[in-house]
Amino acid sequence: MSPAPSYRAAYDEVLARWPVPVEAVEVPTPHGVTRVNVCGPAGAPPLVLLPGGGGATSTVWGSCVAAGLARGRRVYAVDLMGEPGLSVPAPGRAVRTPEDLAVWLDAVLDGLVPEGRVTLAGHSYGAWIAAHYADRRAGWYAPRRRLDRLVLLDPTRVFAGLDPRYVLRALPMLLRPTPGRIRSFLAWETGGVPLDPAWLRLQEAGAAFPAARPATGPRPDLTGLAPFPIDVLFAERARCHDATRATAVATRAGLPGARVRLLRGVSHHALPLAAAGEVARLLAP
Repeated sequence: MSPAPSYRAAYDEVLARWPVPVEAVEVPTPHGVTRVNVCGPAGAPPLVLLPGGGGATSTVWGSCVAAGLARGRRVYAVDLMGEPGLSVPAPGRAVRTPEDLAVWLDAVLDGLVPEGRVTLAGHSYGAWIAAHYADRRAGWYAPRRRLDRLVLLDPTRVFAGLDPRYVLRALPMLLRPTPGRIRSFLAWETGGVPLDPAWLRLQEAGAAFPAARPATGPRPDLTGLAPFPIDVLFAERARCHDATRATAVATRAGLPGARVRLLRGVSHHALPLAAAGEVARLLAP
């Protein structure tokens, strides 16, 4: 189902604010056609970005691009399948499990970067997807290792479970989304930090987006992440989990190539927006 014209207009408005030329690419996969927004020098090291769930979309990375991310990277910002955005699910082929997500991401990577390896970065739910993909596809046992680096930005349900208070606060918005509920929830979680007004309007427009059940599953097996470099950045003021405890768990996880850090003064949902400069530096080649 195509998004409503008002949603498409809000999406295009956010994308138009990116300070570099953006190429819209549609990648066919077994689960549907995936929308990817591409920018940066064609020969630069490839960076694939997965946004958080709940309507963040690939456009959430615009602040990082404005902070210089695309100067040294070929950036591939992906709209998640089954989430608000411009990816179009195939009828009867909904993404339901972590393995479905891995099959979908295999096809996305093959369509974007047929040869060579990429840096895969994800925020929130996108980080959960990235960690599952790395565990299932990027280990030493894989027939073709696609990743050279993994970046997890305040990952949810990777090193720590969700805080029940966060879930209860989000539940009305998830069960019956309205623009007011979406804006109220984001204001609560971010502590009222100013966010891009155009991006906020896109979140509100997502209230009318056709509902879809996101793929869920257990936490990824962290032993599968050991063979390659990993950067993990937690948001100190996140309300979705105890970031200090999650940082300690990630530090003790025994991942030899992991660098784990707690970023002070930023919340979970504001991380790619309010801390765009820090994120852009972390994602630099």
